[in-house]
Amino acid sequence: MNRILGIELRRSAALGAALLIAVVGTIVLHATAGRWSTGWMALAMTQREYLAVLSPFAMAAGAWQSYREHRANVAELLAAVPRPRPQRVVPILATTALAVLVAYLVTLLAAAPRIADTARYLPPAAFVVVAVGLVAMIASVWLGLAVGRLVPALATAPALAVIGFALLILAPHALPDGGFTAAFSPARGMSMFSDYDTVDGGVSAAQALWMAAVAVAGVVLFVVQNRKLAFAALLPLAIGATATALVVPTGDAYDQGTLDPVAQELVCTDDSPRVCVSRAHEGLLPEVTPKARHALELLKKTSIVEAHEDTSTFSPSPPTSPRSRADTALMSITVDKHGHLAHPGRLEPTMLTGVFTGPLSCRDNQNLTVATAAAYWLLDREPTAGPDGLEFDDPDAVKLWKGLQALPRAEAEARVIAVYQAAQKCQDTTDLLSRGAR
Repeated sequence: MNRILGIELRRSAALGAALLIAVVGTIVLHATAGRWSTGWMALAMTQREYLAVLSPFAMAAGAWQSYREHRANVAELLAAVPRPRPQRVVPILATTALAVLVAYLVTLLAAAPRIADTARYLPPAAFVVVAVGLVAMIASVWLGLAVGRLVPALATAPALAVIGFALLILAPHALPDGGFTAAFSPARGMSMFSDYDTVDGGVSAAQALWMAAVAVAGVVLFVVQNRKLAFAALLPLAIGATATALVVPTGDAYDQGTLDPVAQELVCTDDSPRVCVSRAHEGLLPEVTPKARHALELLKKTSIVEAHEDTSTFSPSPPTSPRSRADTALMSITVDKHGHLAHPGRLEPTMLTGVFTGPLSCRDNQNLTVATAAAYWLLDREPTAGPDGLEFDDPDAVKLWKGLQALPRAEAEARVIAVYQAAQKCQDTTDLLSRGAR
């Protein structure tokens, strides 16, 4: 059997198709590394989303293989062999499936080194997401083989690629965002809304069932000799659609943005002062710790003794936020396209600014300008705009900061502490830096 597969690989277009899919997939993933650099789950989901590109290529490869056999009259030659047709087509089904499987995995492995030194959390759901992607690739290439056999024309492969791309990209957006839409499109529901997103197990199971049904239907269409029997392919599709509809979560049970609570769990340093990040960002703890501890040292005259990552999310609804603690400062962590801490110079200013705006529950009522000026006074740096400073210019914050710099240190420190104490009580801090401590 291995010798037969080897011959089939050499004579067919499987190797060329695998190379094309692997190259395209690798280029697309590396060009959008910022979308998946946060970890393994993000990488698996982003690769699945790009099935909208890879799947049409697999369908085109299958159609091209069928056209080549038709043009070379291989079917007539093989028909003279005294063996059942199913046995004659098994090698081509196996080689095309193997080709797209290897291409999909090569694409994944080519992206892995970018985050291998920082990605620590590998949830079991990531393997499921990849497995569904593999089933989808097999279904795509087998469907392409079937269509290419039914319509053996030079234009079939490119036309199938264009149609497949349009259906996978446009059709889901034309339909309501719900479980049924996600179930019948393997690329649907893979967008990341936070670094803690995952894929619902019911959605993965439904997508796997439907893709398996499409794969079986493709085999039936490719194997049958009498075109009148092609309608038999509707049977696995009907069974698959029914099973998918029974499994997929819908209505209130479906949410496109499913959170992984384990990814949100905090991982902390063993020594004090404690610095904690989410499990999804565990690999960044060595980069975050020195900066967070420097900020905690500047806050030594407050009640703040620990720093925790802010794991707030806006999706799914309702938004989630960590419980506010009087002894804990929250810090926002973002990841760059290489998997490391993005804009490391921004961590301390944003962390301190958050402290001076008070608990999350009352920040809407606080004065961000005052908080910014107080934070940068502690840092002994002028408030600046740029990638490692503020995200916006705030001349009023600069003015308040210069006013603090002109005061005796004890007086300036008293005003900054007054801002902190008022913010913790959700009180107005607007005039505290300009009028003095109360």
